[in-house]
Amino acid sequence: MKVKNIKVSIKSDEDIFKEVKGVWGKLEKGEKVKRHKGISFESLDVMRRVLTEERLRILKTIRQEHPQSVYQLAKILHRDIKNTSNDMQFLEQAGLVELKKTKDGREKTTPTVNYEKILLEIAV
Repeated sequence: MKVKNIKVSIKSDEDIFKEVKGVWGKLEKGEKVKRHKGISFESLDVMRRVLTEERLRILKTIRQEHPQSVYQLAKILHRDIKNTSNDMQFLEQAGLVELKKTKDGREKTTPTVNYEKILLEIAV
């Protein structure tokens, strides 16, 4: 089984702009550009506000328990459904969780985590 990873990096707006400018230049020259998937945060502090202990617990629980809905996830975690739902929306916007809405009688939202590890990269 191949381990899937998601790369999280700390990059300033200036660093991201330089990276985009470099990719754009290669594309204009007709060069191939390697697809890069990951999430960048402006600072370590911003990353810590997103990847809190509770949100990491949510990610681990989704990966291990495969809940069929956000409601079921909240029950597994012994958390309030509203707080769990808010965290799920936040994690989805950050690109760390995929939420799939299905209607099998009652509409439900199934959370999935499609990676096994979060790799942190910090340039020095």
